[in-house]
Amino acid sequence: MPPTTPRPLLRAPGLDWILMTAVLALVTLGSLLVWSATSHREDLTMGDPTAYLRKQLVNVAIGLVLLVLVMATDHRWVRILAPLVYLCSIAGLALVLTMGVTINGSRSWLQLGGMSIQPSEFAKLAVVIGMGLLVAERAEGRRRTQIGTVEVLGMLAIAGVPASLIMLQPDLGTMLVLSATVFGVLATSGAPRRWLLLLAGGGVTAAVAAVAAGFLKQYQVDRFMAFTNPDLDPRGAGYNVEQARIAVGNGGLFGQGLFHGSQTRSGFVPEQHTDFIFTVAGEELGLIGAGVLIALLAVVIWRALAIAAHTDDPFGRIAAAGIACWFGFQAFQNIGMCLGIMPVTGVPLPFVSYGGSSMFAGMLAIGLLQNIHLRSTASVPTRYVMPVRVLTSR
Repeated sequence: MPPTTPRPLLRAPGLDWILMTAVLALVTLGSLLVWSATSHREDLTMGDPTAYLRKQLVNVAIGLVLLVLVMATDHRWVRILAPLVYLCSIAGLALVLTMGVTINGSRSWLQLGGMSIQPSEFAKLAVVIGMGLLVAERAEGRRRTQIGTVEVLGMLAIAGVPASLIMLQPDLGTMLVLSATVFGVLATSGAPRRWLLLLAGGGVTAAVAAVAAGFLKQYQVDRFMAFTNPDLDPRGAGYNVEQARIAVGNGGLFGQGLFHGSQTRSGFVPEQHTDFIFTVAGEELGLIGAGVLIALLAVVIWRALAIAAHTDDPFGRIAAAGIACWFGFQAFQNIGMCLGIMPVTGVPLPFVSYGGSSMFAGMLAIGLLQNIHLRSTASVPTRYVMPVRVLTSR
């Protein structure tokens, strides 16, 4: 009887259930944390303790529908619609500058009836798929996979338009995430090392020049100063960082229990259901609970990188790697500012923080990852089968 060929785990047919399980666990945990952070805030809930829980569940439901739609779309349509998605994101960012709503010093939201939309969240995904499409088109047209100067300049141009509009808002947090994502995409796409060094040096130079020229608003400069020394202004710019660290430290190993966090119930941490949601996990679920949350985010990033590594499609490889960079840096930035190791920039924790735009963009990205995975697992390439056959024949 001929030996059977084991099918590698990462190439199993069907959905990537590890990825789906991690995402569903994150949105479930996030909904509970949002509920805990808002249930006692009558100024937010208008006396209804479950108001924000219901809103977040609606966001999750809409996000899951978007995930399924993207996942079920034929990959050819995904590539055809990619330019339209990119143009729509540019249009949304332009509308923000003309008719947007200013919140916390940044004009980043569009008010559509009773819903606020943040176009910059969708711009992250638009840049990723735009860069992936450019690389794929040129690789297929020239029958080569190396990234040259023309491709690098094209990718930077794709990212530069939304980046410029985001800086005009100004939304420094999203700009940092977008910059890290673009750098990660270029690195994983095989761009020449000299370009990566040039971009890194140019980014540092641009940041210093922006501060020196007074381009950043004073509250943004104060946040960076508070990051270097939280005790510099404990009642002003350093207040958020100080209270966040106290909340996380209160949790200990096992936490104070869901809905029982002293800092959370006292409302000492601002924006705790959005930007500082990790402090609720740290205080109420402790080191173990916060560790589980970080582990789930790590699983999502791992699966995105695995999908990128196991697809032969240049578009899928660039898109999946870009999504991994996006989620990875944004999670690091959000958790880092709660722990005082990163400056406060106001970015949500993927799949955990309250908000529709972040949830929708994240779910669209997961749908795209599943779409790439389904296409790449339709057949198992020979190069993955041969090493297994050699081992089983000995």
